[in-house]
Amino acid sequence: MSELFKNSVDESAEEALVINAKSISKIYDEAENAVLIFNDLDFQLKTGESVSVLGSSGSGKTTLLNIIGGLDKASSGNVQLCGTDLSDCSDKKLTMLRNQNLGFVYQFHHLLAEFTAVENVAMPLYIAGIKRREADSKALALLDKVGMSHRAKHKPSELSGGERQRVAIARALVNEPKCVLMDEPTGNLDEATAKKIQEIMLRLQSQLGTSFVVVTHDTQLAHKMDRVMLMEEGVFREVQKER
Repeated sequence: MSELFKNSVDESAEEALVINAKSISKIYDEAENAVLIFNDLDFQLKTGESVSVLGSSGSGKTTLLNIIGGLDKASSGNVQLCGTDLSDCSDKKLTMLRNQNLGFVYQFHHLLAEFTAVENVAMPLYIAGIKRREADSKALALLDKVGMSHRAKHKPSELSGGERQRVAIARALVNEPKCVLMDEPTGNLDEATAKKIQEIMLRLQSQLGTSFVVVTHDTQLAHKMDRVMLMEEGVFREVQKER
């Protein structure tokens, strides 16, 4: 293969990646002591792919999620989101890039208490300047996909934990992001509700072609993803999926 052709193939492969993190490291300085979280880590995510990240508490899973999501900066290395180098972005451009390409779901739903479910889901669209009728219509369609259209007018205080998390997932998807980053999405839920959330995630991945990165302690959820990664003592590696 000629060098020119090889380079064009490599560039095409990189363009197909939603996330391309190369040789990233993270060091925290704490009272004159440097704490290395991880070093020289690589991570790639393809369009429509789902990847879970397992590891003990404090292993750096959430730190990795924040770095690839542009919420934190690596101490060294390079992160590209949909082909754009995050280190080259101003704060304004970075915010716009995240809003256009990423959705976030956390262990705690972070819904706005004074707004209804449909308003919470539509909030990113309101902020983007979409007309209210159009935004609400799109939000309702997503609430229907997660089985929550009948609770559209209810506020978070009137919803169960599992229902709130479904609303949070719908909100993360409302801007049709390329990727949704999830940090312990079933961590606060009972086993039956967690299983329902798993089913919703897998169905939405299939229907919408959305990529997912899921940080979790739930091995059952982890092994439902296309790939399973393990963060252990600063080393990041792929592990064999359970059959």
